[in-house]
Amino acid sequence: MSFSFLPVPSSSHPLAPYGWDDDWASAFSPYAEQGLVPGRVVRVDRGRCDVITPDGLVRADTAFVVPRDPMRIVCTGDWVALDADGDPRFVRTLLPRRTAFVRSTSSERSEGQVLATNIDHIVICVSLAVELDLGRIERFLALALSSSEGAALLGDGHGPGEHRPEPIVLLTKADLVPDAATLSHLVQDIEAIAPGVQVYPVSSTTGAGLEVLGAVVSGGTSVLLGISGAGKSTLANTLLGRDEMEVQAARDVDGKGRHTTTTRNLLVLPQGGVLIDTPGLRGVGLFDAGTGVGELFSEIEELAARCRFHDCGHASEPGCAVLAALEDGTLPDRRLESYRKLLRENQRIVAKTDARVRSEILKDWKRKGAEGRAAGLAKRGGRVR
Repeated sequence: MSFSFLPVPSSSHPLAPYGWDDDWASAFSPYAEQGLVPGRVVRVDRGRCDVITPDGLVRADTAFVVPRDPMRIVCTGDWVALDADGDPRFVRTLLPRRTAFVRSTSSERSEGQVLATNIDHIVICVSLAVELDLGRIERFLALALSSSEGAALLGDGHGPGEHRPEPIVLLTKADLVPDAATLSHLVQDIEAIAPGVQVYPVSSTTGAGLEVLGAVVSGGTSVLLGISGAGKSTLANTLLGRDEMEVQAARDVDGKGRHTTTTRNLLVLPQGGVLIDTPGLRGVGLFDAGTGVGELFSEIEELAARCRFHDCGHASEPGCAVLAALEDGTLPDRRLESYRKLLRENQRIVAKTDARVRSEILKDWKRKGAEGRAAGLAKRGGRVR
């Protein structure tokens, strides 16, 4: 894979096409005094990484920044300080991350995995070759809306400047839905579960929607996320104007694809902006995404604030505004169930590393148990068996 700089004015920094700005220059200044050079990680592979520097692409070793915390491992999108020369060259430190998209691993230890860093747009690719999975889209969005929190979780604060990445949902392979009315309804289905999130139907085959998408991602760094077969690599090639990423056909039976992309690759777009293509995700586990869940389901949280009891469980309590909305049809059952599911999952993840949350969960279980016993006693007329 080769990388080249776009033509830029001589007065601009060589790394400007990769997102270098005054804030990054300020964050790097202490390392410049040590004789280190800046660079952005464009690919990571088995303890080594490809880093774009003012002098071009170099291969660097990450041995000096291997931490105990897996969320501090060098990741595609990171800005780093590395040796000015040497063989091999070493990455000496990471610059503070502005944002980080983090999911939980399948590990029983509840560890986080950083998929991309320093991103401005999180582009969630959803294939129209198969039926929409609204629950999966909500899961992606909850993580996306928590990604500015991700940098804080990594101990970085928010890095230089205050950043919040913008989530975008792409309905790929829109040419497979030729009926305009049907396509419009699909867009509305996504907009209903993603208030304030832009939804774009696109087709790499016909080019529909790509001009608007290109304008959106031309500013900043964008990451493509989705399951295998969602068309991420094809979309990346289309935006790049060349076949940079290998593409394989999805299975006709279920629209799923094989993992064509096996590493996360950072690429400069010809119209401006930076794109990170990622391998297809089999699972999207939440990782401390409480903020994102709350924002994604803001209508439920607003209703909950109007419940009679501040600790209302929205099950059978009197004066529950959430249950009232269910009864009058303003809140769909599926929406509430999805909210409850994501909250429970996120709480379990957080509880594994937070003693306070574990204590609160235990108290809640005891309270519900006592309420259940009291209700049973009342039904028996106060008689204890």
